[in-house]
Amino acid sequence: MVKITGDYQGELHCTAVHGPSGAVLNTDAPKDNQGKGEAFSPTDLVATALATCIATTMAMVARRHEVDLKGLRYEVTKEMSSDSPRRIARLVVHLWMPEAAKRLPPGLMENTAKGCPVHRSLGPGVEQVIEFHW
Repeated sequence: MVKITGDYQGELHCTAVHGPSGAVLNTDAPKDNQGKGEAFSPTDLVATALATCIATTMAMVARRHEVDLKGLRYEVTKEMSSDSPRRIARLVVHLWMPEAAKRLPPGLMENTAKGCPVHRSLGPGVEQVIEFHW
């Protein structure tokens, strides 16, 4: 279990503290939803969580095959719904795989990406697209 605590700072800004490490994270509402866009929005964090979870989970699996995925790059694009209620409609993740990843069994990274905890936690109302660049 991980405890995260936080405070509302005013002006649509929040601060969160990761209990185990003490790392601090700030959020702000996006410009298109009354905020200043000065930090990650809560929905930006969901998008970031998906991309980093995919990368981390793939690195764990690759490590079991004695392959280091250092140099893997990712990009995630978040699209919000145009109707009410406001929600994440689509997340598109692009993964640029390092040369070392070619030593892994075919399909292993694709299956691993779809099995990461964040991918499995998002409901069917969030379209998730994962594209690999080898």
